[in-house]
Amino acid sequence: MSTTHFEVIGGEAKVRALVDRFYDLMETKPEAAGILALHPPDLQSSREKLYLFLVGWLGGPPLYVQKYGHPRLRARHLPFPIGEAERDQWLLCMKQALDEVVELEQLRGQLYQAFMSLADFMRNKEG
Repeated sequence: MSTTHFEVIGGEAKVRALVDRFYDLMETKPEAAGILALHPPDLQSSREKLYLFLVGWLGGPPLYVQKYGHPRLRARHLPFPIGEAERDQWLLCMKQALDEVVELEQLRGQLYQAFMSLADFMRNKEG
């Protein structure tokens, strides 16, 4: 019987904590101003969508798919100019959130590697 990242991280409560910490960091880190500027002023919808997506992405219930259909991540992010700087700012916030929320070092490393690939895939402009 295999265990999912969703189960290992601690379920919905831990995913919510990760997302909340991620966006709290994005809102307060001067180094993340560029990525924050691509978001709406009220981050509640962004927080909720990332939470729903991550629950399913980590192996939990497919909440995002149930509510919005297939994530089509790249297509949904095409209207926003995402280059290396934006990718790196997003990863900076996610890395710190992972370090603060995810207790197991091995899981933190696995998730960060996966997030690095995902964030790089979202790039749609040079530089």
